[in-house]
Amino acid sequence: MNVWVTDAPTFAVVGKINMGKSSVLSTLLEIDDDRVVRVSSTPGETTMCLALPLEFDGKEMLRFVDTPGFARAQDAMRLIQEMHGEGSPNLETIRQFVREQKDQGEFEDEARLLEPIAEGAGVLYVIDPSKPIRDAFVAEMEIMRWTGRPRMALLNEKGENPERLQEWKTRLGSYFNLVRTFNAHRARFEERRRLLKSLLEIDEGNKSRIEDTISLIDEEWVQRREESAEIMMDFLAKAMSHRESVQLDEKEEELEHRKERKKEELTKKYYSSIGKFEKKAYNRLLEVYRHKLLKVELGDDHFTGIDLSSEETWKKWGLSRSQITIAGGVAGGVAGAAVDLGSAGLTHGLGTLFGAIGGATGAFLKGDSLPELKVDATGVSLGGQSSKALVVGPPENDNFAWILLDRVLHHYREIVTRSHGRRDEALVERQDLDAGYVRHFSRERRNKIQRWVTEQAKAEEANFDAGVFHEMTEIFREVEDS
Repeated sequence: MNVWVTDAPTFAVVGKINMGKSSVLSTLLEIDDDRVVRVSSTPGETTMCLALPLEFDGKEMLRFVDTPGFARAQDAMRLIQEMHGEGSPNLETIRQFVREQKDQGEFEDEARLLEPIAEGAGVLYVIDPSKPIRDAFVAEMEIMRWTGRPRMALLNEKGENPERLQEWKTRLGSYFNLVRTFNAHRARFEERRRLLKSLLEIDEGNKSRIEDTISLIDEEWVQRREESAEIMMDFLAKAMSHRESVQLDEKEEELEHRKERKKEELTKKYYSSIGKFEKKAYNRLLEVYRHKLLKVELGDDHFTGIDLSSEETWKKWGLSRSQITIAGGVAGGVAGAAVDLGSAGLTHGLGTLFGAIGGATGAFLKGDSLPELKVDATGVSLGGQSSKALVVGPPENDNFAWILLDRVLHHYREIVTRSHGRRDEALVERQDLDAGYVRHFSRERRNKIQRWVTEQAKAEEANFDAGVFHEMTEIFREVEDS
């Protein structure tokens, strides 16, 4: 009875202890949870085989088996040779070795790691090419060759020693059907996809199943990108439409200093709310991309301290003064067009013209200014008595939304390019961004987004725009490739 191999194409991930087998699997399968795949610098963390299926809609498409590392490869090789006798050992000899050694034998680690291969699994042999080629490695490669199973060698390289890397490639080429390099701590989606596609070159018998798996992975990645675009649009819509208000008592209405204190309190509350919206968006993105160790922390001063109140931030992020002026003119023109439509043509298009001029002028004058919230004192009636309420938000500067967009795109890149093979808990730092993304957008894209953002600031509920959604999806794709 096969324990490790099912009808799904199965590959045993093998190698010497501490070569990075678990890191490769964690990155390939997007698992950064030590409770599932233990990744550690301590030798021998994986002591038993662990089946790790790649599933879609409950169906197992591929299976990988994490194995213990070789402990005594040279001695095991000699025993296998003795068991076989004359000639080169074969798969049947390997099976005999597994039966005799896996429970109480002298070579339990070797027997356990060879058991899935003896049952029919292909081989994914992981090597750290920074190590020199020794006799123990040659023994491992010989044993893998004797299995006769489809074999790929994977160099888990970090670019430290190009000459030794080439030496490894040359030696491995004599024992394996295919040799590939893969940095488990830096690999992005395309590199993971390329590695899975390499399985086609060593296992043609399962070509259809592997191709179907890659297609499903591609579809899922597109869905994640689209979900990220929805998260972004939801956040921006909430941020631009949000207001905070508080009722003023009679003394606060009459005394300016009390009103100012209320305004400061309300402003702090406003920015705190925006911070909560943003934190929720990041948490959703982390969930979409299956990160448990990566965190995005937003301090109490995230908006009112060194971030949005910094001139350096406003010069570096968001749009330039000329770009925001053009975008503001487009948004103003849209508002003016609404006036023209409402007047049944009596304004002869002057609404659009003056709206564009006014929007552009306002955007130009505020293009480099720090964010100031709109503050209104509006009349309210409670219990038959008239009073006033102080309302703050959103910021008057049109660049506010673009800075929010820039920052989320930066954080998105950190999230989407983070390898799951890493086990260090990390924070996405806002200071990491040296230059923004939005200034490099085409004018058409900026104008389309600005029109939508302007609508959100005036709307009571978020308005979905298919054109903006398409642009956001494309933006995320471009950020992934940057």
